Amino acid sequence: MATQAPARAESEAGTATQPAVRLRGIRRTYGEVVAIAGLDLDIAEGEFFTMLGPSGSGKTTTLRVIAGFERPDAGAVELQGADVTGTAPSQRDVNTVFQDYALFPHMTVRENVEYGMRVKRVGRRERRAKADEVLDRVRLPGLGGRKPVQLSGGQRQRVALARAIVNSPAVLLLDEPLGALDLKLRQEMQVFLKELQRELGITFVYVTHDQEEALTMSDRLAVFNEGRIEQIGTPADVYEHPETEFVAGFVGVSNVLERDGRRFTIRPEKIHMSETGDGEPGVVRDVVYVGMVTRYIVELDRGGELVVVQQNLETESQQALEAQGKHVRLSWRPEQTYVIKEGDEQ
Repeated sequence: MATQAPARAESEAGTATQPAVRLRGIRRTYGEVVAIAGLDLDIAEGEFFTMLGPSGSGKTTTLRVIAGFERPDAGAVELQGADVTGTAPSQRDVNTVFQDYALFPHMTVRENVEYGMRVKRVGRRERRAKADEVLDRVRLPGLGGRKPVQLSGGQRQRVALARAIVNSPAVLLLDEPLGALDLKLRQEMQVFLKELQRELGITFVYVTHDQEEALTMSDRLAVFNEGRIEQIGTPADVYEHPETEFVAGFVGVSNVLERDGRRFTIRPEKIHMSETGDGEPGVVRDVVYVGMVTRYIVELDRGGELVVVQQNLETESQQALEAQGKHVRLSWRPEQTYVIKEGDEQ
């Protein structure tokens, strides 16, 4: 596994203060299944941090450990320097937003937002004023009297957000919150969530299996695989410099090359394809036209294949499809390839 030492996480976060979230040696098992295996992680104050990985990789279990919904078998959970490993969820300064919204259907939008303040015995007038203020902040002015069923999916998700932030938690945990939305609305909500996080200055800890979502929204992200973190870094660092073959394949599309007994990775958009000149000779086996870009699968003369992606700046679909069967040359700059670690090196 790629190194995930606390010192590295802190230096990348660019903070010398206490992290908003610190996990040390977290282990969580279910019978014989290891959901989290000895996890160390620091999340900086005010950071938009994403835990990215496939189903079963341990990211949601880690989120639930931070929230207090799961008790680790070993290790410690700290929030702003205080050990909360044995503290109940209700006593932690965090709130959670779920994919299914978890709104009370019999309550109005305003009553849903007020719920946490009612539990804390905040007065009615103050509750209403704060709820209306937060509904304005999430762009739902004037909708406080409606029931959740009268709202769209995106509006219900913003009500869930309003309810979660109304008490100004130190950390907001978001468990695949956009998973139930269609693509266009999900993209709009990604922009909205990032703007909201910057405006509030609250630490967001976000769980997703969507690579584009993680790259779009995060200050840093951790790529999870089989209960461990394969790599932590900024979106650009993780995408441009994947440390393991799993990261190279999971975060976007990547080609893996073997030279002199070492394995390298190169992204498809970094490869230049031409019909003449120097470079790896090959034949275009397949062409996939997807609007803004075309994806070419090229069989190399020496064996194996590479995926090449080109923007359709002046190319129409018919021109792109006519490339199938052509002999081409592939080239790339040496600095755009990166050594990846073998399984026994991780």
